[in-house]
Amino acid sequence: MVEVERNLRMVAGDGETSYAKNSRLQEKAMLEVKPMLAKAITEVCMALISGPTSTMVIADLGCSSGPNAVLFVASVVRVVEEHCKSLLGCHEPLELLFFLNDLPKNDFNNLFRSLEQIKNMVDIHHPCNYGGETIVTPPYYVAGLPGSFYTRLFPCHSVHFFHSSYCLMWLSQGIVDKEKLYSFNLPIYGPSIDEVATIVRQSGLFNIGHIQLFESNWDPYDDSEGDHVVDSIQSGVNVARSLRAVMEPLFASHFGEQILDELFKRYACNVAKHLEKEKTKYSVIVMLLNSKG
Repeated sequence: MVEVERNLRMVAGDGETSYAKNSRLQEKAMLEVKPMLAKAITEVCMALISGPTSTMVIADLGCSSGPNAVLFVASVVRVVEEHCKSLLGCHEPLELLFFLNDLPKNDFNNLFRSLEQIKNMVDIHHPCNYGGETIVTPPYYVAGLPGSFYTRLFPCHSVHFFHSSYCLMWLSQGIVDKEKLYSFNLPIYGPSIDEVATIVRQSGLFNIGHIQLFESNWDPYDDSEGDHVVDSIQSGVNVARSLRAVMEPLFASHFGEQILDELFKRYACNVAKHLEKEKTKYSVIVMLLNSKG
């Protein structure tokens, strides 16, 4: 796991193989769970306005460096803006403090540059349905936080809402052998929804507010619901690019950069052959957890 933490990062920048250009699969998952996100954020708003604090602290664990981190921040700001105004009444508006967390080699510079897009994604002023008033975007602040979320990142009880998407399949431990091929250890596990629920209950730390499973096509640009793949060759390329944007730094650190183009070219061909026979989907588990503490 030490090697993974040291070398794992999404492909930086905004080039053709970058994560920023090849993260639509992750974007589709975030759009799928927006109603759940809105519900959870609204519940936190309700809890905070009855207490002494006027600041909501939000952490995005495994934020990466692409547009999806910006999408998450903008989504939360919109929810507070649109759904929490009626709850606040004459109270002071909530301030929002975001911590964007990822491993130290994450392209935080690109992430910080992209934060300007939030202003374009959230309307500064617009008509309000609550008594004809004008809603003003709540004050929000964004900070980067490098480090592994398998270690303690925050003081106790200092964060009101944690978010993590496409990150928790990384296991905290793995066995590494000496030979190069066999020593490439990718500690990923895809649990069933029952396994996830059981682990959460056994921890005794959380109540499961909501849990569901949805499926997403391998090809992040294929939004169809049928069983037929229109262009298996192009879909193979799309899948390979999506994977390369995530895994390239890890593969390069272990095998060398010279193999990468040929590796993902062959992978795209193999995916295309598979999709000619069977259209395949990813299974994505979504949970809303409430702390028992």
